[in-house]
Amino acid sequence: MAIKVGDSIPEVSFRYMGDDGIKEITTGELFGGKKVVLFALPGAFTPTCSAQHVPGYVKNADAILGKGVDTIACVSVNDAFVMGAWAKDQGTNSKVMMLADGNGDFTKAVGLELDASGFGMGLRSQRYAMVVEDGSVKALAVEDGPGLDVSAAEKILAQL
Repeated sequence: MAIKVGDSIPEVSFRYMGDDGIKEITTGELFGGKKVVLFALPGAFTPTCSAQHVPGYVKNADAILGKGVDTIACVSVNDAFVMGAWAKDQGTNSKVMMLADGNGDFTKAVGLELDASGFGMGLRSQRYAMVVEDGSVKALAVEDGPGLDVSAAEKILAQL
């Protein structure tokens, strides 16, 4: 069953590339006592994700953070090395935290997995965005098909 507004974020770990290698962060550390905009997408270096989704959050990061958001995070079912390389490619710098959900643990725990086997991509995440306050989902926007609409940075910014 998919997570919904009012639900608590499940306890799992993400990995990300730090200055000196791979680091780990739990959902408790990421969301506890904070306001976080988390957006998820099917895969690093894929067309819509690279051309629209991530760039929208990078472009709107200052405005989003200016609304009291502590962290903007992107999650994908990719490994930390790929997410680190993608962060450099996208110029996310310190604006968007690029989180690897390599085994899909978070994606499965929130019930938002996507079977992309038909495209040779295996288990991936659906495209969505959520606003989380102190571990509780306050807003959730899940795309109901391909493309980018309800989970775009501009749409989430309007909800903050």
